[in-house]
Amino acid sequence: MFACLHGSGPLTALAFEFSPTVERTAPDTVTFHAAGLDRLFGALQDLAAAIARRAAETGCKANLALAANPDAAICAARGFSGVSIVPEGDEAKYLGRLPLALLGPTPELQETLERWGIRRFQELAALPPLGIAERLGPEGLRLRELARGEAERKLAPLAEPLRFADEIELEYPVDLLEPLAFLLARLLNGLTTRLATRALATDELRLRLKLESRATHERTLRLPVPALDPKAFLKLLQLDLDAHPPPAPVVHVWLGMNPVKPRAAQNGLFLPLSPEPVKLELTLARIRSIVGEDRVGSPELVDTHRPDAQKGDRRIFPASATTIERHRSCRENASVPFLALRMFRPPRAARLTLASGQPSFLAAAGGIRGKVLEFAGPWRTSGDWWTTDPWARDEWDIALSDGALYRIYCSPRGWFVEGSYD
Repeated sequence: MFACLHGSGPLTALAFEFSPTVERTAPDTVTFHAAGLDRLFGALQDLAAAIARRAAETGCKANLALAANPDAAICAARGFSGVSIVPEGDEAKYLGRLPLALLGPTPELQETLERWGIRRFQELAALPPLGIAERLGPEGLRLRELARGEAERKLAPLAEPLRFADEIELEYPVDLLEPLAFLLARLLNGLTTRLATRALATDELRLRLKLESRATHERTLRLPVPALDPKAFLKLLQLDLDAHPPPAPVVHVWLGMNPVKPRAAQNGLFLPLSPEPVKLELTLARIRSIVGEDRVGSPELVDTHRPDAQKGDRRIFPASATTIERHRSCRENASVPFLALRMFRPPRAARLTLASGQPSFLAAAGGIRGKVLEFAGPWRTSGDWWTTDPWARDEWDIALSDGALYRIYCSPRGWFVEGSYD
């Protein structure tokens, strides 16, 4: 089964949404292989309705024809308006009333046929093949086969470039996110379908909005892993646009996807299922929309021993080298107990009274106040002295009169309570 689109608009992109085998028959005509699509869409009428509906959504103004061979579909699409389904085995009867000029005969051959009174498909199809071969030669026989809908050939497939983008030019400016989301859903459905037919996924969404003010509003969403979920993509774009709305009404929408190979993962037989990365990204996007983008992140390893090192807007919480060494020695000696340190984010500024160079009284925010009964330290650490941002600190573990244990440290900025022991 073959389908043909004849008209104007992005016909090639539309054809690739339904089949990987597409022929650019003419500048205004594309033909593609439709075998097997009935398993997805049902009967031929349902398939034709799906293609016509998608053509209307993408702005294609084209006639559609389905037939058992490509040339019959091409003739029907060029000769009949709307949607045509050529019955298999009755091609000659269905195409009979079409004008002979649709077959594209040479001027000399067309003049000869007109002198004979042959002007339609059915008239040429009724001629005996032996007589046509004697008088018109191989070209006449080829035209007779086309007129009868019996020509058989293979498509000359067009290689689809690995570029997945689509756009919509709006008749009226859109200034609300809800109708804009409706347009984005149309683009996402088409692009994800095209990716799926090539067994691909995407790890990046690029949105470009042209505004009524002649400015351009661009947003890029990078996914943690390749995915192919148009509903999740739409929600991510909605949340991003809600946080970064375009400053003026939108007149043109362009959406592109980066094609990559899909992620292959094998779940463990006895391991619990982890959340899908795209759904986790969607959850994080919802959290960002509530608490702010600068308050949501993920741990990221930094090549430094600096406590509470930061990289961009993502906070990491590595312990100092001295702390790691102390905890390692405690683990190696099972008879030595060790405690968990509950970190304060950020560390709490403190006032410490020293007696003979040793901590004696501590006061800090959060009700931390008391006499220092016991202490251990200091453990002196430093690093990054070869950079423009060196650091140094002295750490102490103290027991206050209120019964709590704390980690405190002294840096060039003053005294701080880093956390409490549980």
